[in-house]
Amino acid sequence: MISPTSEITFVACLSSPEQRVGARLLIDSLHSFGGAYSSCPVWVFEVDAQTVSCDDLGSTGVQIFPLNIPDNLRGYWFADKVCACAQAEELLKGKECSLTWLNSDLLILQPPELFNLSPDFDAAVRPVHIRNVGLPANASRDHFWGGILDAIGVKDIQLTVESFVDRQRLRAYFNTHAISVNPARGIFRRWLECFEALVGDGDFQNNACPDELHKIFLHQAVLSALIASSLKVECIRHLPPEYNYPYNLHGQVPVERKARQLNDLVSIAYENRPLDPQVMEDIQIEEPLRSWLVERAQAFAK
Repeated sequence: MISPTSEITFVACLSSPEQRVGARLLIDSLHSFGGAYSSCPVWVFEVDAQTVSCDDLGSTGVQIFPLNIPDNLRGYWFADKVCACAQAEELLKGKECSLTWLNSDLLILQPPELFNLSPDFDAAVRPVHIRNVGLPANASRDHFWGGILDAIGVKDIQLTVESFVDRQRLRAYFNTHAISVNPARGIFRRWLECFEALVGDGDFQNNACPDELHKIFLHQAVLSALIASSLKVECIRHLPPEYNYPYNLHGQVPVERKARQLNDLVSIAYENRPLDPQVMEDIQIEEPLRSWLVERAQAFAK
């Protein structure tokens, strides 16, 4: 077991009413099942910080910050996430801790010990669930990944991963439902810089991001390439499948990789799937998690 010797600061953001509901459930899950990490700081970045209070999120120990998004990024897919992470990293400059981003459509179901980087790691990540825009390990760089690598200033990345659901061997491509970094490395600052440069590059947008899929996952590809090219391989912690388990894709997970019981998982991504145990017939849910989910399902249905 990892001792929480260095504090985790959890970060989320709010850009829509749906995210507000999700963030409240996320924070509640952390406080209910986070164990030693349930009392860690939670920072929520919101576009108009005057509209949300800690009481709105149903929790104490939460700080609300205004989310500053440059005009040229407003409206672009997941610019809010990139900006929130960069702002949080700047606020933590010089502090020994782990900075952990959490999507609002994520739940914490056990103490997330491996998000605590300790002295040995600079990032903790999971591979993507499915390939999407990932670059196969044996393929030449395409316009999309080539443009990203050029913006970062590297020719290629050697680290590869296997996507969890469709089992594709890819150049390093990480899931970003939840990710932990050492803020001293400046990864999130560089993420914003490279992301902003690529969003503002007309040629790249027209030729490398001609469809919605590439725009949606640009943020994820940029961060993946930065982590793989900026950090030593031994300083990247590869999280086990219990972290960021894709309950939203549960039906597509290979049988031998499919979770049998929700209680066995540390964190799950659910996106638009219902979280009412009365309709979650494809996975076992034991107490006390079952009652917790029933209570929340009833509360949010009102």
